[in-house]
Amino acid sequence: MDTATAPRTPPLTSRLPAVGTTIFTVMSALAAEVGAVNLGQGFPDFDCDPELVNAVTLAMQAGHNQYPPMPGVPALRQAMAAKMEALYGLRCDPNTEITVTAGATQAILTAILAVVHPGDEVIVLEPCYDSYVPNIELAGGKVVRVPLVPGSFRPDFDAIAAAITPRTRALMINSPHNPSGQVWSAEDMRRLEALLAPTDVLLISDEVYEHMVYDGQQHQSAARFPGLAARAFIISSFGKTYHVTGWKVGTVIAPAPLTAEFRKVHQFNVFTVNTPMQHALAAYMADPAPYLQLSDFYQRKRDLFREGLAQTRFRLLPGQGTYFQCVGIENLAVAERDLPEGEFCQWLTREIGVAAIPLSAFYGNGFDQKVVRFCFAKKDDTLKAALERLARL
Repeated sequence: MDTATAPRTPPLTSRLPAVGTTIFTVMSALAAEVGAVNLGQGFPDFDCDPELVNAVTLAMQAGHNQYPPMPGVPALRQAMAAKMEALYGLRCDPNTEITVTAGATQAILTAILAVVHPGDEVIVLEPCYDSYVPNIELAGGKVVRVPLVPGSFRPDFDAIAAAITPRTRALMINSPHNPSGQVWSAEDMRRLEALLAPTDVLLISDEVYEHMVYDGQQHQSAARFPGLAARAFIISSFGKTYHVTGWKVGTVIAPAPLTAEFRKVHQFNVFTVNTPMQHALAAYMADPAPYLQLSDFYQRKRDLFREGLAQTRFRLLPGQGTYFQCVGIENLAVAERDLPEGEFCQWLTREIGVAAIPLSAFYGNGFDQKVVRFCFAKKDDTLKAALERLARL
């Protein structure tokens, strides 16, 4: 065949040239390869409430199998509006201010695409969830990285203020925080409210772990603070709340003008979200107990895991929220503690049989502070098996 007419794939220039396989995929694959207990990727290894599955079946049998309205099933948006008012005191219109999304990751991307124009700056607080930066880059925005205070992972408001310029379009925050497990206080949120008040900076508030806050603390949603709620996209996840991460259903709550722009993008990147699951979630939300009791459920697992880790040479970092526990490795044997975080996690998976995630993977510059992250959203037997192996350290 003439080479000039031979089939070929045209070359292209990558929109995300720096993006490869995520650390979560790498560590999960390694864990499967060597038979390690996988405490790396953040998902439960236990089932959801059977009643929620039954509700999906009933919705399918009732004929809820075609496209729902683009913003989401009205009953689910109404249920979310009721929850937001009951928990956070925010009255929002389910018709114009709540949109059902294909999970929180799609919600974040859609919010960014809706408001960020080429050249706009978006502030991210590192360490941060791995989708934030690629999303900003896909929108043509400029990523401005501001580190949380190393060790404590508290917001550095002086650094945030210094990063705001006339080109700043949005700030992204995440509380309870993945990967550190830290939780922003009411004082933190009030400081942020005062900082943003004289600006036109929008807020993207990633609150997917909102129902996992421990030791009697209260989740400080942006919805509680009028000056933040008026400029915020508030993102929630049914997958995280109800142990159904594979369903990929979330919500975005935002003032009507922001929601209007959000939906312009939403209708063209997913259009709408799985119909029977939306009906099932709406019915299931009639009882608030499952999400109101979630903090107690996960605090018990956190305490079980922390008690076991306390018998090892890991240094326990505070775990105020989420289902992640971070530990320092600087007190381990010299050969292990001197490894970079990523290499340590590889060693831990192969030699000890427990998979973790290096915190350096959540920084753009790979900042290594000798800290790794475990996920404790697992059956008690899974956690005990992991602790038995970690006791060898």
